[in-house]
Amino acid sequence: MKIKRYEKNPIVIPGKYDWRMVASFNPACIFEDGKFYMLERACSGLKPLQCRIGLLKSDDGFNFEHVLDKPVFTPEQLGCPAGTVEDPRITKIDGKYYLIFAHRPFNYNCYPNGISEPLYTPVIGKMFEGINMTRSGIAVSENMIDWEFKCWITPPDVDDRDNVLFPQKINGRFAMLRRPMDYVGEEYGCSGPSIWLSYSEDLMTWSDPELVAVPENDWEGGKIGAASPPILTDEGWLTLYHGVDENVVYRVGIMLLDKDNPAKVIARSPEFIMEPEEYYEKVGLIIPNVIFPTANVVKDGILHIYYGCADTCIGAATVPLDEILEYVLKYKI
Repeated sequence: MKIKRYEKNPIVIPGKYDWRMVASFNPACIFEDGKFYMLERACSGLKPLQCRIGLLKSDDGFNFEHVLDKPVFTPEQLGCPAGTVEDPRITKIDGKYYLIFAHRPFNYNCYPNGISEPLYTPVIGKMFEGINMTRSGIAVSENMIDWEFKCWITPPDVDDRDNVLFPQKINGRFAMLRRPMDYVGEEYGCSGPSIWLSYSEDLMTWSDPELVAVPENDWEGGKIGAASPPILTDEGWLTLYHGVDENVVYRVGIMLLDKDNPAKVIARSPEFIMEPEEYYEKVGLIIPNVIFPTANVVKDGILHIYYGCADTCIGAATVPLDEILEYVLKYKI
C-alpha cells in the first residue's frame, strides 16, 4: 500500500503566535462548506509543555491559515489553567460539532531528547505522581470557534486517551473507540494497551468497554490506539490506528470494522501502511520517529490523512479511497 505524502510537507509548522511557538501537531480536520478546517494541538513551550487548540482553514487541504490569532479551546475553559488540552478529534453529528480531547490536570516538562521529566502541579482532584495521567472529554460547538465543555467521557482514575467518536450514531447510539491504558492482563484479554469500544445514548454515560483489537504484530509493539475518526464505506468502517514498537517508533495500521457492530474486526492488514521516513517525521522537539494520524477527510474520492510528525509539526498524505479499501479487504478475517 503506497500512501502519497504531500510534496511540500510539513503543511503546518509552529511559530507566529506565542501560544504555538514550540509545536503544532496531532490535528483534527473536517470539510465544511467547501473548506478544510483544522484544529491543531499547539504548544507554547517545553518547560512546561502546555498545549492549547487553534483553528486553521484551507481551500485545498494543504495550504492552511489561522482563522484567529488566539486558540479556540484552552485548559482555562476547564477551570484548569495549569493543565493542558491535547490531540483533538472532530466529528459533526446532527448539525453540531463534537471535539474529543485529551486533558492532563497538571503541567510537565519535556525535553528534545524524547525523555520527559514530569513536573506535577496538583490543580484539581488527585495528583497522580509518577503517572502520565490523561482523561478525555467532549466539547461542543456550532461554529468551531466557540466551544463549550460538555462532559468527561472517561473515569477520573483511568488513563484513557486516543478516544475517537464515530461520525454518526450506530443503531441509535453514539459510539466511541478508546484506549484505557490499565485494561491489560489476562482478565482483560490483552497483553498490552488495546482498542476498545463504548456506546452512549446521551454522550454523558458510556457503556462498559468492549475489546476491539489487540497488538498482534512486531511493528505494533506493546500498544495500539485509534487514530482518526472511522470512515463509513459500503464494506464497513475503514479505521486507521497507530502502533508503537519496542523502540518507540509510531507507525500507522488499517482495519475494517463491521458497519452495525464495530466491535467486530472484519479485515486487518498485518503490515503498517505508513512509517517515519522523512526527516520531519524522524526528528522533532519532543518524541522522534512518530507518524500519528488523528484526522482524515474524504473529498472527491481521495482520502486525505493528516498526522503529527515527531510531535512537532503536521504532515498530509493522500490515497484514493477505493485503493486503500481494496487493500485492506485482502486481509479479511
